[in-house]
Amino acid sequence: MTAQGVDFRADVLAIAAHRDDVEQTCGGTLLRMAARGLRTAILDLTQGEAGTRGSAEDRAREAAEAARILGAGWRQALTLPDGRLENTLENRLAIAGVLRLLRPRVVILPYWRARHPDHAVAATLGYEACFLSGLKKIDTGTEPHRPFKIVYASLYADVRPSFIVDITPFIEQRHLALMAYRSQYAHQEAGGGLFVPEEEIRERTLAEARHYGLLAGVRYGEPFVQKEVGLVDDLTLLPVQSI
Repeated sequence: MTAQGVDFRADVLAIAAHRDDVEQTCGGTLLRMAARGLRTAILDLTQGEAGTRGSAEDRAREAAEAARILGAGWRQALTLPDGRLENTLENRLAIAGVLRLLRPRVVILPYWRARHPDHAVAATLGYEACFLSGLKKIDTGTEPHRPFKIVYASLYADVRPSFIVDITPFIEQRHLALMAYRSQYAHQEAGGGLFVPEEEIRERTLAEARHYGLLAGVRYGEPFVQKEVGLVDDLTLLPVQSI
C-alpha cells in the first residue's frame, strides 16, 4: 500500500467508521501532529454509500481534499458496509493488514460508546485489530506490528477526558477540512431535519472546541480518553494550573 507511489509509514493513524468522522473529532490533533513533523494517516472503514446526502464517490473526492487540508500523508477507505459495521475476524484482519503496512506508534479510535452503532463497533473493531496485528502466527503477508498507544477521540462522549490537545493554532484549518464535505454539510433539502444548518456548523464546532479548551486552560481543544494510567517524571512540569 503506497502514498504517492512510495512506501509510507505513519507515526499517528486515525481510524474511523466514516469519511468526515476524523475531521469532526480529531482533525485539529492531526494538524498539530503534522506541524510537529510527525507522519499522519487516516483509515476510513466504510465508503459512505448509506449516507442520506451525497454518494460514496462524492465522499471519496471530499475525503481526499480534507486529507490535504489536514496534512495527512496517507488516506484510504476500506469497503466495509456503511451502517452495518460488524466486528468480525475478516474485518479485523483487513485493518490489521493496514496496521502492519503503516506501522503507526499511535492509533486514534472513536470512543467506544456512541449514538451511531458504527462508531461504537469501530472502537472495538480497531482495538482488536491492533491486538491481532501483533500476533506472529497471523499471516497477512507482512510483518507483525502492534501500536504502542491507543487513544480514543471523545468529543461527542459524555465523559471526562484523560487529556486535551491544544488545537488553537489550527482551528480554522480544522473547520476548512470539515467543510470540504460539501455534499454532506452544504445547505440542501435532503436530510434537512437531520443535519445542522450550514450557517450554524462553524458556531457549533468552535463552541465545542472552546469548551474543551477551557478545561485545559487553552482557547480551543480536542478531548481524548486513554484506558491506561498516566506516568509523570517531574511534578513541576505538569501542565494546567490547579487554582
